[in-house]
Amino acid sequence: MAPSLKYALAGYGLLAALAALTLDGKIRIFLWLFLGALAVKSWIAARQSN
Repeated sequence: MAPSLKYALAGYGLLAALAALTLDGKIRIFLWLFLGALAVKSWIAARQSN
């Protein structure tokens, strides 16, 4: 796994954890889905670049 991908996934995880602590309701679920989609997109882009 490329270092830049590790940092990106760690950043997404940190944002998801902060959302869990600070947000509630539908906005938290939406943000988790959005961050998950970004993580998948980053992973796919990293796989295609190799």
